[in-house]
Amino acid sequence: MEMEIFFNFLENPIFRAAFFSWFISQAIKSVIEIFRNRPHSAKEILLSLFWTTGGMPSSHSAVVSALATAIGFEVGITSPIFILAFFYAFITVRDATGVRRAAGLQARTINQIIQELSTSFDPKIKQVKEIHGHRTSEVILGVILGFFIAVAFCTL
Repeated sequence: MEMEIFFNFLENPIFRAAFFSWFISQAIKSVIEIFRNRPHSAKEILLSLFWTTGGMPSSHSAVVSALATAIGFEVGITSPIFILAFFYAFITVRDATGVRRAAGLQARTINQIIQELSTSFDPKIKQVKEIHGHRTSEVILGVILGFFIAVAFCTL
């Protein structure tokens, strides 16, 4: 009985649309990273595939647009769950282009200041983690990718 529930979950077009939107966007991002930075190990490639944030396309945007689109196809665009998914996607996309990007740029600037201070005064200040937000083009491509993947899983 539990296995049947598990397989039904895996066969759900909403799950598939979201999962493959994430996986495909991360795969595209990894291929771009391989050509740009030439990773030196399989570990770097796997980290890029499963963990890297930022970059082209936005996997956050792909997943939430796939979720909203697939839910719209499955239960209708007037359902409360679609409205929830739509606004969840809107907030996530806005955050990817706004808040996360700004935080990353601020962290980069703080790290540059720390580096300059360390050459003059040798302070013991830890570097700030740089969050990689997205450019608008990366988010738009993620939204489009997620939308079309969801359409494929829900209509084909």
